[in-house]
Amino acid sequence: MNTMVQEAESHEFVPRVIPPPEGRYLHRTVRDDGICVLTFDRPGSTANIFDRATLEELQHELDFIESGQNITGLILISAKPTIFIAGLDLRQITEMTSLADIGELLAFGQAQISRLTQLKIPTVAAIHGAAVGGGYEIALACDYRLATPDKVTKIGLPETNLGLLPAWGGATRLPRLVGLPRALDFILAGKTTSAQGALRLGLVDQLVPAERLVRAAARAIQKGKSHRPSHWLANNPLTVAFLAPPMRRRLFQKTRGHYPAVLKAFEVMSGGVTRSVSASLALERKGILELARSESTHNLLRLFFMRERAKKRVLNDSMPRLEPKPINHTAVIGAGVMGAGIAQWLSSRGLTVVLRDVNTGQVAHGMAGIAKLYQDGIRHHVFTHRDARDGLDRIAPAPAEVPLRHMDLVIEAAVEKLELKKKIFQKLDELAGEETILATNTSALPVSELASATRRPERVLGLHFFNPVHRMQLVEVVAGQATSPEALLRAVRFVQRIGKLPVIVKDSPGFLVNRILMPYLIEAGILFEHGADLEQLDEAMLDFGMPMGPMRLLDEVGLDVALHVAQTLAAHFGDRLRVPVILSRMVEARVLGRKSGTGFYLHDRKMRPNPPLKAFVQSNSAHSLTRDDLQERMYFLMLNEAARCLEEKVVSTPEDIDFAMIMGTGFAPFRGGPLRYADSLGIEKIVGAMEILADCGAKQYAPCVLLKQMASDGSKFYPNP
Repeated sequence: MNTMVQEAESHEFVPRVIPPPEGRYLHRTVRDDGICVLTFDRPGSTANIFDRATLEELQHELDFIESGQNITGLILISAKPTIFIAGLDLRQITEMTSLADIGELLAFGQAQISRLTQLKIPTVAAIHGAAVGGGYEIALACDYRLATPDKVTKIGLPETNLGLLPAWGGATRLPRLVGLPRALDFILAGKTTSAQGALRLGLVDQLVPAERLVRAAARAIQKGKSHRPSHWLANNPLTVAFLAPPMRRRLFQKTRGHYPAVLKAFEVMSGGVTRSVSASLALERKGILELARSESTHNLLRLFFMRERAKKRVLNDSMPRLEPKPINHTAVIGAGVMGAGIAQWLSSRGLTVVLRDVNTGQVAHGMAGIAKLYQDGIRHHVFTHRDARDGLDRIAPAPAEVPLRHMDLVIEAAVEKLELKKKIFQKLDELAGEETILATNTSALPVSELASATRRPERVLGLHFFNPVHRMQLVEVVAGQATSPEALLRAVRFVQRIGKLPVIVKDSPGFLVNRILMPYLIEAGILFEHGADLEQLDEAMLDFGMPMGPMRLLDEVGLDVALHVAQTLAAHFGDRLRVPVILSRMVEARVLGRKSGTGFYLHDRKMRPNPPLKAFVQSNSAHSLTRDDLQERMYFLMLNEAARCLEEKVVSTPEDIDFAMIMGTGFAPFRGGPLRYADSLGIEKIVGAMEILADCGAKQYAPCVLLKQMASDGSKFYPNP
């Protein structure tokens, strides 16, 4: 006990040296000054989470504090190096079959957390690491919130991203802490912010270095119970009544009604802020139970678990979990948009990077792009000035040939020309070391053919990053015909280490995401050629739940890039893919989309359709199609190609396809992905509709063998919901 007290008093206090007794989640230390330090430390885990057992231990500890033990204050802290508390154990919720059980757990959690607010002694949440969901909700119940300024410290209430709402007091207490407008902005967007951002928003009271966290918390306790401003101007009934109708309309326009958690969180917060705390907590519980019935919530939770799976996956579950040689030193060949984006991301993750291109001008242009990415990151509080400087220092510009023998990984990101890339790989094969992995960032060209240009094809694979690299989390790890399991495992571990989410795919034209996406984009172009209104095409898929309409997406990708991928796929799948004439004509005219200022849209402030494109309309056969018709025609082709990918074993599971399409294209997350959505519609019904279209002459709709077989035997992609 004396040793623990001395550590708590010193500048060298390190919470993680306090192990809880075996099997315990919380460890109590009472200092000589009567302050109780309650340390969260879940055994056998890198994270602290709330489950029933943890809440019961919290109940026990609060019983002790309330039992007259001369406790003068309470400090909540974590022993984990990167996590304060990561929130509720979502698996426990998803495994519950009864709404009554969910309601009981929510009520129990609310009751224990609310007890913190009722204690007569001052309470402090001393936050180091991620405090999200329930982890921040327990902090909100404390009188004071101190946080470390470290990168690992994140504050957030991301529940709406999971189809839920903060129901352990977050939707009740945050509006009372910072005012309803600011709380709505934070919770409805499911935001997570840095410690600096949290301080600016009023989510925490003070930033304190980790080594002084407990000492600063003890000083806060000496101030006594906190007294906060009431925010009466923002939180009164008249203000809420004035703000609610336009806010509700804006939310519906933004979500198109597809994300009920956002609207429900708004109802709970705007309704609860003018009621008592207990009445507001009751609204939280009621809101969660209503959302628990929603298929949207189920699909968003499934997406969460797929993300967690991708963070930890190996090649297959039966492989021994061997740790491969880590990748620390990298080179990127090609300093264009993608190459510069990859180099910036790697350097920001602590890796050294050689950025190589053919001349000084190209490299300088790439470095300027990287500097801008870092400056944008500083402006948005993603990086500090020191982070940006250190990241730039880790990049070595190389306008001339350099040795690559000490590199662990070389990523080629040159222009999409097969013969040029083969020559690059021949040269890389000579320059690289024996254990260097050679990867291509190509979006469609065959990895196996590039590997055949080297002496050791077993170390060649694809690492297909998506644009923009700093925003898109998915990376396709493409296994060529000769790629070794060892190289593949090293690549997967590398992708996980740099904070991206890998999906392992077989070398196939277009790999996975582009192969499924291109028939959809091509069909949108064909429908436009046959009279479908440009804005109606985009609005139809926005209503469907896509983040961007197909015509706008073509402009953003670049029509030259889209044409190249379409032609590559059409060369392999010409029996069902016909490149729209309009794409070739627009590229010939250098009408390339956003990059040229004009595409299907005029990229000015008003974002209007490009009038001259009407000359490319060949007929009016699609002019009268409804939005539902347009949605079906574009979605059916995505589904058909997704089923073919599963049929051809491009990936191993339906989850891989749905995960990749959501993370790589933004495919309506609330629908669960193209295959999950197909199950909900009914395979037999879909196949019948596709066959009608095919019989009318649209041969691209002929359902693949797998879909016809599933329709015949009544099977689903996901037999167990």
